[in-house]
Amino acid sequence: MISFYAEEVKHPPINTKICKQWIKKIITGFGYKVGSISIIFCSDVFLLEYNRKYLQHDYFTDIITFNYNTNATLSGDLFISVDMVKSNAATYNVQELVEFRRVIIHGILHLLNFNDHAEDEITEMRKQELRALEVYDSIVGANI
Repeated sequence: MISFYAEEVKHPPINTKICKQWIKKIITGFGYKVGSISIIFCSDVFLLEYNRKYLQHDYFTDIITFNYNTNATLSGDLFISVDMVKSNAATYNVQELVEFRRVIIHGILHLLNFNDHAEDEITEMRKQELRALEVYDSIVGANI
């Protein structure tokens, strides 16, 4: 089950029905089952506190992913800073909803064991994000 929540912010205007369909398609495409996935939209301050408390990182970020996977079932919590996503969208000159989708799938890719620490991992993560965004576009096209 995939659920969306908002903490200390207004829920972004994402189509949750299509987003759930998309996430399921990506996860099953990698051979996994969908478990319990929570996507929590929050403020910069809220996410900074989580970053400090659980990861001992003292900096702002756009997403923190907590992985609760068991065997071939993906489960986890994705905490997404609405403030940072909006800032990133302006910085990279992309639509906010596109940046929200990129950050959501970034978290899902972390649950799928993709990392982004080394240069080659970052390159692969970006490749998978772009591939997943194309899948989203194909789902939207099919629902028009």
